[in-house]
Amino acid sequence: MAEQTGLSGSCLCGAVKVSAVARKPEVAACHCDMCRRWSAGPFMEVTGEEVKFEGVENIGLYQSSEWAERGFCRQCGSNLFYHILGADDYQLSMGLLHDTSDLKFALQVFTDSKPAVYEFANKTEMMTAAEVIAAFAPPPEDAS
Repeated sequence: MAEQTGLSGSCLCGAVKVSAVARKPEVAACHCDMCRRWSAGPFMEVTGEEVKFEGVENIGLYQSSEWAERGFCRQCGSNLFYHILGADDYQLSMGLLHDTSDLKFALQVFTDSKPAVYEFANKTEMMTAAEVIAAFAPPPEDAS
């Protein structure tokens, strides 16, 4: 049996916390039109089992098809999960997770819907956090 990976995370504001177990330490990306509209890009997910949520009262649900629903934080709007109705597991948004160091990118689905701009073979400009802050953040107030 593959080694299980413990998952924990929270939404942007911390109103919703999640813990789960990933049977496989793998990340998948969905490129379908709905996921791209919902996530402003591919929906990057880790399938979690034994999922437990704290702050359930802050979870909004949207039934996006006859067979699935999507969860989001009612406070900050963070995407939380995609869930097939009646299933025990959840496709948790990778962005929620505190530690992704044990995960590997393993699967892409709906690749026939993937826009050409998602091909990262072309060289793009890359900026560190410090470079972004220096370039775009407002300068600190002068203390004088």
